[in-house]
Amino acid sequence: MATYFGKKAPDFSSAMQDSKIEFPEYDIALADLARAKDSWAKSSIADRIQVLLDIKNALMPVTQTWVEIASRKKLIPQGAAAEGEEWTSGPYALMMACNGLIETLSGMDGKTFLNGLATRQTATGQLAVKVTPSSIWDHLLLSGIRAEVWMQPSVTKANLPDHTASSYGIPANQRVGKVALVLGAGNISSIAPLDCFQKLFIEHQVVVLKLNPVNDYLFDVLNEALAPLIEHDALRIVRGDGAAGAYLATHPNVDEIHITGAMATHDLIVWGAGAEGKANKQAGTPMNTRRITSELGAVCPTIVVPGPWSNADIAFQAEHIASQKMHNSGFNCIACQVLVMPKSWDLSGPLLRAVKAVISKTTRLPYYPGAEQRMDDFASHSDETISVPRGKAKPAVITEIRDQNDEWFENNEIFSPAMSIYKIEENDPETYLKAAIEYANSRLHGTLGGNILVHPKTIKAIGKQRFEQIIGEFRYGTVAINAWSGLGFSLTATPWGAFPGHTPEDVQSGIGTVHNTFMFDASERTVVQAPWRPFPRSFLAGEWTMLPKPPWFVTNKTAQRVGKAMTGFYYKPSLQKLPALILAAIRG
Repeated sequence: MATYFGKKAPDFSSAMQDSKIEFPEYDIALADLARAKDSWAKSSIADRIQVLLDIKNALMPVTQTWVEIASRKKLIPQGAAAEGEEWTSGPYALMMACNGLIETLSGMDGKTFLNGLATRQTATGQLAVKVTPSSIWDHLLLSGIRAEVWMQPSVTKANLPDHTASSYGIPANQRVGKVALVLGAGNISSIAPLDCFQKLFIEHQVVVLKLNPVNDYLFDVLNEALAPLIEHDALRIVRGDGAAGAYLATHPNVDEIHITGAMATHDLIVWGAGAEGKANKQAGTPMNTRRITSELGAVCPTIVVPGPWSNADIAFQAEHIASQKMHNSGFNCIACQVLVMPKSWDLSGPLLRAVKAVISKTTRLPYYPGAEQRMDDFASHSDETISVPRGKAKPAVITEIRDQNDEWFENNEIFSPAMSIYKIEENDPETYLKAAIEYANSRLHGTLGGNILVHPKTIKAIGKQRFEQIIGEFRYGTVAINAWSGLGFSLTATPWGAFPGHTPEDVQSGIGTVHNTFMFDASERTVVQAPWRPFPRSFLAGEWTMLPKPPWFVTNKTAQRVGKAMTGFYYKPSLQKLPALILAAIRG
């Protein structure tokens, strides 16, 4: 069983054993929600669209404050390019979710919102639905980025409507409301509101959102941005520690729970604490019988496939790998935890040196509690670590997994600037890729997201159909080809969560999905793909994409301007906004 050092578990255990703790302010909030739960469940589509439009209007005036507060608390210097991370993983993502839900709700009658989505049968025989690009703006601003949702095997093109937005098949006047508790994450600021949207707009539930103590500095901002929901008594936002979370998780007015956080917290809620909790889990007798959905992180892999990489390819993909690790200063549940590399490939050495060189320039100070101690613990489990100096910041730590002797690194999400490397002795790209996927599937804890970096000529040599068949064996909720699976998070049209099949007894990366603005009920995974090369090098190689250096790269020099401009653009798209946005993107 994995031990997660990551999204630090609040101390639920002591609170669960002390029934005398009281939180009258929570009782008042939950009473309000309980009274309103049926009226929200029965609310019309037109009313919900208006709420989302009102949220967009309430969100836009506080976006700058949102980003400034989050950046300051995360120790990002004012005006630094890293502020772009707070734009794209904060207000931008929430704005995109509003747009996506409005589009879906507007076409709910007859589920006509599905009509514009291209479908195909994959090499694995599954139905794939293309959700990005889905508009002319996507083609322009997300040029070359493609996202498909692969459905579970039972879903066909003919029955796709039956497996989409099924909660809206219940007539509004027959719906029965519920109160959901959402336990927010402390790292990415849009996670909590997006998790709430899942409950509110897809499952018809009202929500009490308890912010994580790490980022409850957003309390006022989120109350302003989400005021339209609060005014409908469909949402209450509260703050508190682990004792507060334990109180809410067992409150009689709470019907369901969703958590983004640590597996340890999930197990405390479901099974209980200490020896009693362990006994409950072994016996399959949960202490908390409420339905609980979750996103709990993973030891996420990035697989480097050998091929005809040029020096420019090595430089670009080194920035890509470093970004997958160092975005948000390393505090992402979807960060690259294990870099899988071909042992005998003559470019493995140059690539790794280039990755270390990029990481050495990411000098952000750690902001998440316990990070430096976790890095020391990580280093202590290996006799051979590489220390990568980062200016005033604590050096990043890299270690190599040597087969069966280092299971600790395969089972622990470090949630810090630390990364493992695992090398595979295979030269043939297809054989290597299959071995790498088998390694990830069988040895690495969790199934949230996996990344594959592979040259287009290598895909062609393997064969597109055969390559897709191999990808079909990669059991992750989001699979990224020449992209970062974190992109699947920010798109919001794509379902976000673990690969299906986990249970409360073996929860790993969690149960259920969020985001998913097209409301697919039976998705299996998301597959996102980005161009191998940035513009303009892509054009010279015959790739018809204008995507420059992506804004999620930690090396992007204009990320803050691009993130702000993208948020404003998707608030109210217009041709007049495009030139400045595109110019900023190209200068990144």
